[in-house]
Amino acid sequence: MLSNEKIFELIRLAYEVQKCAYTPYSHWQVGAALLSKSGNVFTGCNIENAAYTPTNCAERTAFFKAISEGERLFEAIAIVGNAQGERPGEGDYCTPCGVCRQVMMEFCDPDTFQIILAKDYEKYQIVMLKDLMPMGFGPATLRK
Repeated sequence: MLSNEKIFELIRLAYEVQKCAYTPYSHWQVGAALLSKSGNVFTGCNIENAAYTPTNCAERTAFFKAISEGERLFEAIAIVGNAQGERPGEGDYCTPCGVCRQVMMEFCDPDTFQIILAKDYEKYQIVMLKDLMPMGFGPATLRK
């Protein structure tokens, strides 16, 4: 499990990158900070598009940045999200969408990958990927 200091740092970075979110349509801003097993942190925000389908979530932005830089092993991700103009603590927990969960299944061990859902710096919960994707489909499924 992560130390309280590491959890706080990931939440802080997620809030920092959330400010960069491009959300002219939903006005729902999400930030994510992804920790690799090597100790590197990759951040991402959601980036919307008028055509909707090309929109990319914060979690996938962080994963794709990490993967494009050679990382393949991940330990945890912190996710924050709320409506534009809301301060930390005013919203609810922001869980990853199904597509993001599927990307996590591709690159993370569902038994050990930690997902930190934060309302603010003191109110957060940690869930394991296996709890968000019971019976998830991933690389291990194809090796059976």
